[in-house]
Amino acid sequence: MKPDHAATVPEGMGDPASVAADPQLRDRPPSRGLANIASGLGLMIAFGILSLGAASLLALVIVRVGFDLWYGIDPFLPPSRRPFVGMVQLAHRAFAVDVLRQVLLAAFVIAWAWRRDRAAWRRRLALDREKPNGVRPVVLLSVLLLWPIVHIAWVTGTAELMGGGFGRNMRLSPFMDRTAVISWLLYLTILAPLAEELLVRGEMYHLARERLGPVWAVTATALVFALAHISSFGLARPISLLPLAFALGLLRWRTGRLWPCIALHGWSNLALVVYLLWPQ
Repeated sequence: MKPDHAATVPEGMGDPASVAADPQLRDRPPSRGLANIASGLGLMIAFGILSLGAASLLALVIVRVGFDLWYGIDPFLPPSRRPFVGMVQLAHRAFAVDVLRQVLLAAFVIAWAWRRDRAAWRRRLALDREKPNGVRPVVLLSVLLLWPIVHIAWVTGTAELMGGGFGRNMRLSPFMDRTAVISWLLYLTILAPLAEELLVRGEMYHLARERLGPVWAVTATALVFALAHISSFGLARPISLLPLAFALGLLRWRTGRLWPCIALHGWSNLALVVYLLWPQ
């Protein structure tokens, strides 16, 4: 990260010759055609659904077959004949599926970007460090430090307004030992943010921006990210994530890099978990 703000330029701007030579750096204005908007949004959403669906299905199959073989269970037994493996093993399997899904998701996105543009796949996913950061380091650091306060206040406040009672009496499972807790925290703060940001603010943002421009890309990826978290609580969870989703999109746009998004995502997860588990 270069500290000299005078030398920084927003994403897609810079030396006219380099911009003209490399269409990846050109800040394209959004098209006003409804057909182009619809096709851009459709392609972005389809990529997200297919990537997440393929990673989830493959992770589920691998974990189920792997655990069954490890414990001497025939993985092809019908459900009526399968032995009950116990609550602890079921929890281990569920966590293994979550972890493997994120690993496969990150691998799918990177492989897709490499296949589409082998020479510049890092730039496509905003992982390169060639361009100067478009945000002053002091501003970026301030956002990272202050954001958890905003995030926690918004999440808990919206939960109370919607009657969700978010995080009340939340405790860790008594079956989790120290290794399990550390693994869970690493998953929440590193693996999940890395995989989700590669998908949403990496490739999906790139697909949307190519056709619609940065403003539409930020908005579309934010809404998709929030709506992907719909659960049994209805819209409470997506609404609680909207500010974070837009903040991540704005960071992706203004910095031109994915690393700040990964850092803010992981930091927000950690801060919220610490807040919920802190003794009252």
